[in-house]
Amino acid sequence: MVVKERPRLTVGAGTVIEEGAVVGETHPGWHEPTLIGAGCRIRRFSVVFTDTAIGDRTMTGVGTVIREHTRIGSDCVIGTNAIIEGNADIGNEVVIQTGVFIPTTARIGDRVFLGPRVVLTNDAYPLRRRSEYTPAGPELCDDVTIGANATLLPGVRIGEGAMVAAGAVVTRNVPAWSLAVGVPARLRDLPERLREPNQVRRRRG
Repeated sequence: MVVKERPRLTVGAGTVIEEGAVVGETHPGWHEPTLIGAGCRIRRFSVVFTDTAIGDRTMTGVGTVIREHTRIGSDCVIGTNAIIEGNADIGNEVVIQTGVFIPTTARIGDRVFLGPRVVLTNDAYPLRRRSEYTPAGPELCDDVTIGANATLLPGVRIGEGAMVAAGAVVTRNVPAWSLAVGVPARLRDLPERLREPNQVRRRRG
């Protein structure tokens, strides 16, 4: 009897998967193939797991890792060596720069910017109190901007249009159209001149 292997990848028109990328990497108990929309580019040494869907015209940098059960919208940029740990939901026109870490259960809206080396976390007491542990990734609403090297603690909510300064450590919710600065982050009013939605410029090639 010939056993037909399940397809591990579905790709839209015009999508380019560079040599050395691994797309359709399986995990135990996988169900659905990796779905990649039209006009995407998956750069070399990226790894994209099954049970993941990526929208149109989204591109990865070199060495990006996207784990299973992740949903990524259209017109996104996932930077070099960024890691998305799976079970994450990411909207449209999101820019995730080099070295960003996104844990399981994170939720990211549309037109969000995450600067280089931003770290999102989902575990308040790593390797402690395991009987109580439930992962709780941060929620970033539409038009949020997170500066380079900022760290967001588990479960925090960053409201629409809010900004987090570079290097800040966010330990509590940030209201919409506010500014979080410092360690631990303190809340300020967002200057009037910055009270506008993010405007994503599409990178080519």
